[in-house]
Amino acid sequence: MENSALTLIRSVLAASVITTSLTFSFTAPSLAQAHTTVRFSAGNDNTFMRSSITGNHYHDYVLNARAGQRMSVSLITKGSAYFNILPPGSTQAIYNSSISGNDGSVRLPQSGNYTVRVYLKGGNKDRNRTIPFELSVGIL
Repeated sequence: MENSALTLIRSVLAASVITTSLTFSFTAPSLAQAHTTVRFSAGNDNTFMRSSITGNHYHDYVLNARAGQRMSVSLITKGSAYFNILPPGSTQAIYNSSISGNDGSVRLPQSGNYTVRVYLKGGNKDRNRTIPFELSVGIL
């Protein structure tokens, strides 16, 4: 009896290890995402950045702004790169350039850290291509 109990425990442990191994091997890898804090030079209300984006990755540009200010963003790219403007603490875009175009301006509803997220869509994203871009951000 003692032998069959040990055999059962070993079988359960082996099944558990196999299940855990399979779960980890099929888990999608987390993507490394870029994050840049945006600061304006003294006396300037805008800034310009160059970078690139690849496949499923995205690049977040975070800047602090006050309620009632206007944020203007322009994205120049030769591929399918777009941006969203995300308000503080939210993943719900208040501006989506894939719908409204790569030049946009919005009045900010609250004070805090806003995120301009640059990302790819379509074939460039699906084929894991790298697309260079230029981003201009201004706060008035």
